[in-house]
Amino acid sequence: MNRILSVLLIEDDPEERQDLVRCIDACPHLVMAAATADANEGLAFVLEMLPEIIILDLELHLGGGNGIVFLQELKDLSLNVSPYILITTNNNSPVTNEYVRQNGGDFIFSKHQADYSPQNVVDLLLTMTTTIINKFHGNMSAQKLFESEEQSRKSIIKRIQSELNLIGVNPKVVGYKYIVDAIELVIGGVQHNYCAMIGEKYNKSSASVERAMQNAINRTWRSGDIDVLAERYKAYLSPSRGVPTHTELVHYYANIIRTDFL
Repeated sequence: MNRILSVLLIEDDPEERQDLVRCIDACPHLVMAAATADANEGLAFVLEMLPEIIILDLELHLGGGNGIVFLQELKDLSLNVSPYILITTNNNSPVTNEYVRQNGGDFIFSKHQADYSPQNVVDLLLTMTTTIINKFHGNMSAQKLFESEEQSRKSIIKRIQSELNLIGVNPKVVGYKYIVDAIELVIGGVQHNYCAMIGEKYNKSSASVERAMQNAINRTWRSGDIDVLAERYKAYLSPSRGVPTHTELVHYYANIIRTDFL
């Protein structure tokens, strides 16, 4: 599996939250988007980050809000993407569980189950990867025409991240976010000096931005699946280098994504 899925965790128990974060960080196929004990903050994170997966504790006694209201408010947002929502709960009420399912909950993992553990939550998500990807992107084409400018921008960023994840660029390395920003800038019409613009954004030199992007690319081609790279990245590669330059990769993906969104 080459796709890396982003996870938003809403869990009020500090120890439970820490254990889940640790398991997610240890998994090469998942990346932690954010972790919070507050449902309202979680909703803001959804809008900001558009995670593919939400792990939601239903009762947030030690945090803020609750999972029931979160599900209803998330439904009311009518997002153009559909995160996979895994519920963790101590509540075994059939009525509550039915409401959760009717309002977007995809799986309910009772904390009273004998096999419940943070690691088993992560393992379950890994078995559902294809379903999660299909669900998340299911509404994008139909709703794309009705997006606001900000929604469109978030969709573009998510598409950029998806393309990079498909070839195995590690989202945990510094160069990843620079590459995402660079592709977005080129899609928006910036053809030159995007490294300087990114450097200004992060208070880094243009040279350090270039190095970080190239290091992320080199690492991908050095340790990634050659067959996957050949299938997904179809631009010409210099035989002497064997890897694309950051300029080549940025413009390759900007041209592909621009066709779909602009």
